Amino acid sequence: LSYLRKLDDQKETVHNSITEQGAMTPEIAAALEKAKTLAEVEDIYRPYKPKRKTRASIARARGLEPLAARLLEQRPEDEPALLARQYITEEVPDTEAALAGARDILAEGFSDSANLRATLRSLYNATALVESKAAKKDTDSVYSGYYDYSEPAAKMAGHRILAVDRGEREGFLKVSVTVDAARAVRLLTERTVKNDSPSAEQVRAAAEDAYVRLIHPSLEREVRAGLTERACEGAISVFSKNLRQLLLQPPIKGKVALGLDPGYRMGCKTAVVDATGKVLDTAVVYPTFSKAKRAEAIETLRRLMDRYGVTHIALGNGTASRETEAMVCELLRQKHGAAYMIVSEAGASVYSASPLAAEEFPQYDVNLRSAVSIARRLQDPLAELVKIDPKAIGVGQYQHDVPEKQLDEALSGVVEDCVNAVGVDVNTASSALLCRVAGLSPARANAIVSFRSANGAFRTRRDLLAVPRLGAKTFEQAAGFLRIPDGDDPLDASAVHPEAYPVVLRILKKTGLDIKALIGNAAVLRSLHARDFVDEHFGIPTVTDILGELLKPGRDPRPEFRTAKFADGIKEMKDLQPGMVLEGVVTNVAAFGAFVDVGVHQDGLVHISQLSNKGFVKHPLDVVSVGDIVDVKV
Repeated sequence: LSYLRKLDDQKETVHNSITEQGAMTPEIAAALEKAKTLAEVEDIYRPYKPKRKTRASIARARGLEPLAARLLEQRPEDEPALLARQYITEEVPDTEAALAGARDILAEGFSDSANLRATLRSLYNATALVESKAAKKDTDSVYSGYYDYSEPAAKMAGHRILAVDRGEREGFLKVSVTVDAARAVRLLTERTVKNDSPSAEQVRAAAEDAYVRLIHPSLEREVRAGLTERACEGAISVFSKNLRQLLLQPPIKGKVALGLDPGYRMGCKTAVVDATGKVLDTAVVYPTFSKAKRAEAIETLRRLMDRYGVTHIALGNGTASRETEAMVCELLRQKHGAAYMIVSEAGASVYSASPLAAEEFPQYDVNLRSAVSIARRLQDPLAELVKIDPKAIGVGQYQHDVPEKQLDEALSGVVEDCVNAVGVDVNTASSALLCRVAGLSPARANAIVSFRSANGAFRTRRDLLAVPRLGAKTFEQAAGFLRIPDGDDPLDASAVHPEAYPVVLRILKKTGLDIKALIGNAAVLRSLHARDFVDEHFGIPTVTDILGELLKPGRDPRPEFRTAKFADGIKEMKDLQPGMVLEGVVTNVAAFGAFVDVGVHQDGLVHISQLSNKGFVKHPLDVVSVGDIVDVKV
């Protein structure tokens, strides 16, 4: 959409510029109208684009344009040297200077020709090779694999494009785009040279010069820019899909959870949070210091679990995770009925040190905030991860090489889409979560939280209209994504928008049921036909959605909760042996494969060629997603 808008704007700009120059013709207007890419628009504009001082503009200023036009006619009887004599002046000392100037004018004309460029662009798109050589020899460099490298541009994978780009930026590589130059020149001369006359030889020389000096460098830049753009779009797409999978990880709702942020020197930070995410207690234990300290840690955690009815332990996967896991297993042998899960810590430290965390937990230090975040991630990954800059969550590929604005827009769109797909409990959501709801700005989200704190829980969606600065238009945009699970109106807990409540009233009237008897009543709802409730405001698709929502109101689109079980005795890299088959969780997916955590503090790569034994895998995301629990072979 952004590209199409930019294309429209550029067409208008070019149309106005050519019109102001008095050069607009019906043919140019029609070509602009038909153009489907920015490159085509640029080709049309090129002859009329204000240029800096060029060899051709200098030749024109010296009056050599008529000579260039006559040479282009390629009359068999013309002798170029004789034609050139009449153009000798103080600035053009001899016939060769006159002919050179005329050739410069012709070369620029060929370079500016939209048709000639389109022909050569097709050749480049089909046959161009990207080549890289070493700019400085460093055998230990990560770019050593690109020191003598060549690949067809059309087949070059996005991660290799971005690697080559970065190697060039950092001064390790010299990168070029090559094609069969003789074929390119032949294509050019076939379309410009008419015969074997002396004038035609001048045109041929101008065409060769146009290719080497003007067209090839321009198309080389265009190919490189196109490759980079394609690679960036691919990287952003992968990042977006990974982020979506991570945000839509299954929650464990309504459970008291204990979060553990493992560590050696600073100990293991602990936080207990209730079913709504409110912090009940905190502690620091030192299970790795000694046997006595380990026993003391187990006793401390057992007391916390007894006092608050903890049923789930969330264990961060960072430093000292496996040692802490061994302690947790020992604890759970004493404490039956509870379970533990390994939770990704990615981005937790970023959140803990953020102004948002400081505002939320001013009484806790950074490490304890991290333990709270880990516990809440288990309860509701989406609600907690929205507080972190998506780029800090660690599911990207070459994220520092892509345009930051474009990446931010894409990731923000994913976050908002996920939040709106799941829906938000307006009585428990943080301002960080609320501001991701369509229509709610950070200021309005803060206003909702402040109003809730001052006046208590919202009983109906309509109560939101009493919030300062939340008008009817904002309510219309946001209300369908806001939920009130235990409110006065059961519909307020569903995804049915308040403006569609009249449709539900018509359904109630037809069935003779009240709302509580209708919701979830499969026999009745499946017997209804959407077309019977259509009016001028609501068509069949919307009514079908309403009936589906009444069948399973407030249903969560996220899957059922599952967790990976790491193998006993596999705690460090040295414990791994070739041939082992281990259970692990996918932590990141890139264009070249998937990364899997098997519990040794270092994610392992499953290369794209090893992802499936059932056939060719075009892209890893076709067969695996972030959060998937998989078996891997070392």
